[in-house]
Amino acid sequence: MSTTKLEIWTDGACKQNPGVGGWGALLVWGEHRLEIYGGERLTTNNQMELTAVISALSALKRPCPIILHTDSSYVKNGITQWVHGWKRNGWRTADKKPVKNVELWQRLDALASRFEIEWRWVKGHNGDPGNEKADELANLGVEVALGKRPAPTF
Repeated sequence: MSTTKLEIWTDGACKQNPGVGGWGALLVWGEHRLEIYGGERLTTNNQMELTAVISALSALKRPCPIILHTDSSYVKNGITQWVHGWKRNGWRTADKKPVKNVELWQRLDALASRFEIEWRWVKGHNGDPGNEKADELANLGVEVALGKRPAPTF
């Protein structure tokens, strides 16, 4: 039985907020690496941050232990803290307002429940090689959304 954990770094990018955006994810299992990315013409940075994590988890074929690195406090705090109250309140915030990006949060919550995930926040643009690669991939996603690069096939 291997004690290796899958490491994932995710990032989102938005050239204006809202505006054209991209997401990227780097998945590393031992010597194996998978780089995925994509983008949308009209989105927000938070939507791209969530989409990066959702896309990374959706790419997995079977459950495994994961260390997931994100530079988004919104994603990390949302999935580890806020989501429990939102679900208890019928997907409403503490002040009774609808949760923003609820469809993405619901997808992430369902996916995350299938895995044992250790969530780690990393400071963005601070030299973490995985985070830097995820940022590069998110920017490739922006190019896809703008039609400057063909959509990748994974």
